[in-house]
Amino acid sequence: MTVQTVKILSELVNTPVEKLLAQMKDAGLPHKSENQEVSDVEKQTLLNFLKRQHGEAGSGSERITLQRKKTSTLSRSDGGKVVNVAVKKKRTYVKRTDTDEELQKQQEFLQRQAEEQARLAAEEQARIEAERQLEAEKAAKAQAEAEEKARKEAAEAAAKEAAEREAVAKSEQNDTEQNVSGIGAAEPVEAPKQPKTAKKTSQAAAMDSKKPNAAPKSKKSANRQDSEKPRGRHPENKRSRVNINGDEEFSRRGKLGRKGKKPVQKQEHGFQKPTAPIIHEVALPESITVAELAEKMSIKAAEVIKVLFKMGAMATINQTIDRDTATLVVEEMGHTVKYIDENAVENDMIDAIDYDGEAIKRAPVVTVMGHVDHGKTSLLDYIRTTRVAAGESGGITQHIGAYHVETPHGMVSFLDTPGHAAFTSMRARGAQATDIVILVCAADDGVMPQTIEAIQHARAAEVPIVVAITKVDKENADIDRVKNELVAQEVVPEEWGGDVQFVGVSAKSGEGIEELLEAVLLQAEVLELTAVPSAPAKGVVVEARLDRGRGSVATLLVQNGTLRKGDIVLAGLQMGRVRALLDERGTAIESAGPSIPVEILGLDGTPEAGEEFIVVADERKAREVANFRQGKYREIRFARQHSAKLENLFSEMGKDEVRTLNVVLKADVRGSLEALIKSLTDLNTDEVKVNVVSSGVGGITETDATLALASDAVIFGFNVRADSSAKQFIERESIDLRYYSVIYNIIDDVKSALSGMLSPDLREDIKGTAEVRDIFRSPKFGLIAGCMVIEGTVYRSKQIRVLRDDVVIYEGELESLRRFKDAVNEVSKGMECGIGVKNYTDVKVGDKIEVFETVEVARTL
Repeated sequence: MTVQTVKILSELVNTPVEKLLAQMKDAGLPHKSENQEVSDVEKQTLLNFLKRQHGEAGSGSERITLQRKKTSTLSRSDGGKVVNVAVKKKRTYVKRTDTDEELQKQQEFLQRQAEEQARLAAEEQARIEAERQLEAEKAAKAQAEAEEKARKEAAEAAAKEAAEREAVAKSEQNDTEQNVSGIGAAEPVEAPKQPKTAKKTSQAAAMDSKKPNAAPKSKKSANRQDSEKPRGRHPENKRSRVNINGDEEFSRRGKLGRKGKKPVQKQEHGFQKPTAPIIHEVALPESITVAELAEKMSIKAAEVIKVLFKMGAMATINQTIDRDTATLVVEEMGHTVKYIDENAVENDMIDAIDYDGEAIKRAPVVTVMGHVDHGKTSLLDYIRTTRVAAGESGGITQHIGAYHVETPHGMVSFLDTPGHAAFTSMRARGAQATDIVILVCAADDGVMPQTIEAIQHARAAEVPIVVAITKVDKENADIDRVKNELVAQEVVPEEWGGDVQFVGVSAKSGEGIEELLEAVLLQAEVLELTAVPSAPAKGVVVEARLDRGRGSVATLLVQNGTLRKGDIVLAGLQMGRVRALLDERGTAIESAGPSIPVEILGLDGTPEAGEEFIVVADERKAREVANFRQGKYREIRFARQHSAKLENLFSEMGKDEVRTLNVVLKADVRGSLEALIKSLTDLNTDEVKVNVVSSGVGGITETDATLALASDAVIFGFNVRADSSAKQFIERESIDLRYYSVIYNIIDDVKSALSGMLSPDLREDIKGTAEVRDIFRSPKFGLIAGCMVIEGTVYRSKQIRVLRDDVVIYEGELESLRRFKDAVNEVSKGMECGIGVKNYTDVKVGDKIEVFETVEVARTL
């Protein structure tokens, strides 16, 4: 008897070892490993089990199974839909040697299969009958509606016809009464009796012929009656005649009018003037034009303009007014006001989004804030093992950078904000979008203005602070001084009884980095930050820019849910479908969860930094909300501009003309553009100001150059350049174009330009003073004052003042300056001279003559 192992047997039968062991276990064999031996008896047992499993007995009996499919059709009696019904039949044939139990099981299986097929056919037939009944009900309903409509139309037609008959009868009756009264009042002209009798006879015959039961007349009698009619026109027979029964009868001419036309019926309109004024309920949005307001009150726009004029407001028909002004107008006109919420569409869309789900722990979002050049970006560089600060222009951060870092203690998302004073709004946005603030303060520099501002932003956003004292490896580092200065700002360290963690770090040596991360994650555990990854994404726009090759690129921070490629995003005034997702390294990803910063492509514009974004399901509603927001923003902007013009109209009267520096400003990202506009407008004074004619994100185009030429403006490009067509236009028209990469430089240049536009100050410089010692009279020059120069130098070409008891009594010019008999241009201190004062003869001994000149001094901002 040969003995083989399970592994050898599996190679012989070309079956995996695991599958063979499973089959042996099902056959009841005790084998569990590939090294166990298998005897011939166990092989036969396994073979019989496999044959039974495939329908074979140990003696070689066979089982044959036939499957047949029969297709039949069920049609409706009314010729409607035809349904194909497929019935599958399965028959299994076995030899007589099979046991009765197996045959019984097969019969039960076939019976169950047949019952299932019958049940399906019955359900299909019931569905067809239900559809047939539903269509029959619809047809009956449509027929009933058609009959009802026809009945109503017939009733309306009958009523209309009756009204017309009644109007005709009234008109005929009125005409008859007028004719009868005319006949009775006037004496008829006598006529022969025979024609009159014939006339009455013919009238009676005509009336009888009009009756429905009248017998038809013969042709002879008709001709005879016609021959009996008088040839002339009787004065009484103008429009109508009266028969012997007193009934009214119109002739063809009188009944149909001239030329056979029907008489025109008198039609009266059904409108009645209202007896009381109609009071409308006027629905007022946030802003409305004069024309729309007049339409809501059903009056002319001129009436609204008249009321506004009486209220002291000048307005045109297309001008937009605010809700308060419109309320006063509506109440003045006697109507009632109803305020409507213009954000109903937006609120309904947001309320329909389901943010429910299982909340899980999420990573903290940390913002690094502090004074410029205190080491914020260098600290992040060490954590991320990159070098971002070296790539920044001027070595300072001018954008909000967003990164997420996998640390040994967990994932942390960082926002790096600029420290320059111009980026106040960017720091405020960073504090609002974050969970924890790392306040960076240099150990060798201490608390600075932007450090205090960062503390204020963190407190306004109610965000906990972790203080990182940088540059502790420097020789002049003084950590205790920094702590004392921060305590003065109410930032108290834990070791001094406060609630703020202080960590000393060095971005060069890496000292204290691990302790800082542990402090941040410990603060995050206290906050218990959670998010729902299964919900639609929502968050905040960190930054946005316009890329020439890729279009609008927005940096988003996902705060809740998961943002996926293909989602429809609504961000402020812009919307679009996400065409690509990129992480901070520029790598394409498919989704981004909570606390992950990501760049997206696909928005139809660059949204404002700091705007909230949400993911919506309906693209049509998202576009509707975006268009509504754009229209609302445009109306508010126009209303604000018009209000500012009216407010400044009278305040500017009587003042000197304000000199303006027009600027066309283009920047690389929204945050820098916002900071630049604020910094430039802060330079405005009462005499000079900066007017930003146009601003935007992206390169300088020919449109910008054309606008600069038309408005006599200077073009400033911040980290952007002009394209080829714009360069040619700028060179041809000699437009002033300047490029900048550091915000300090652009502010300094604009400040210098505005200083040059300021009018100079006039300052008086006293050159010398002479004291009058004696008075002489000259026949040629008149009164001459003999003087001694006691201070400085007296010049002949300068202006003078005459002082008596140190009070100015005269201001004028020197007419002559002589020393002895010679005319000189100047006389120095300690010398005597003769001074002739032009057009002044009241000089006395003891007076002082002061010589001065006026000097222009340039002003600066």
